[in-house]
Amino acid sequence: MEFDLIDRIRRHTDVHRDDVLTGIGDDAAVVAVPTGRELAIAVDTLVEGVHFPVGTAPADIGWKALAVNLSDLAAMGATPAWALLALTLPTPDEAFVDGLARGFAELATPFRLALIGGDTTRGPLTVTVAVHGFTAPDGALLRSGARPGDVVMVTGTLGDAAAGLRCLAEADASPYAALVDRLNRPTPRVAAGQALRGVATACIDISDGLVADLGHICAESGVGADIDAAMLPRSAAMLAHFHDADALQFALGGGDDYELCFTVPADRAGDVAADLARLGCGAARIGRVVEGSGVRVTDTSGESVMLARTGWNHFAA
Repeated sequence: MEFDLIDRIRRHTDVHRDDVLTGIGDDAAVVAVPTGRELAIAVDTLVEGVHFPVGTAPADIGWKALAVNLSDLAAMGATPAWALLALTLPTPDEAFVDGLARGFAELATPFRLALIGGDTTRGPLTVTVAVHGFTAPDGALLRSGARPGDVVMVTGTLGDAAAGLRCLAEADASPYAALVDRLNRPTPRVAAGQALRGVATACIDISDGLVADLGHICAESGVGADIDAAMLPRSAAMLAHFHDADALQFALGGGDDYELCFTVPADRAGDVAADLARLGCGAARIGRVVEGSGVRVTDTSGESVMLARTGWNHFAA
């Protein structure tokens, strides 16, 4: 049965690449890294009831399991190439595997990302994906280059995924389909990450919440950041269904957005905004890098905004 499940996944995710010398079917994959390229690797595990609600459609799980990893490559400015998939299932559910593989393939195919191996086993429902991508030598975007005077920017809109999760607790979430879709099917900003190569001084994807993830840039760069709450980009769908105070908290600490937060020299901010607008995701200026440490969020009167939560922590009480 295990090998039947592997074959089902293989049929749905068959993307040919010349640099895959040996793919699914042997004890290990063999791939060729192009000359003059470095390899960027990321891995994430999604657990039912933690990273996706119980009852989430299998295709949405497959999409998200890949999307969160592609988002990590996007934050490095990398070009996706290959993936590994490890699937743990309570029972050998063929219909579930078909759905998950279809969702995975929907996102993988446009990036020409090849699934080259993985594993299946029995246990609580978890999905682990490892992705591999290429960067130019010393060309990867890092968290450690932000400098005082840089501008802090983000792609897309913030808080939609957290708002979508809140919507699922409602008796009827259908009016909030756009927000729930942002939770279940995030868009990894791969093209934006590539456009930021050589321009952004630091970059991270927003998985745990804006304040938490920007805090990682600050810690790695040895700087602080001042954020203007009024400048945070929030979607019309979220603002239509939630009070501004709730929408603000979702944007600051909700997580699961998988947008990019990055810093650029102030004199490059306008060009970056124009470039990312042409890519369709846009970029908003939300603050600046300062001397010091940590992230400070202020309102229009200059008062500090109190955070209901600073971001996701797997091991918080």
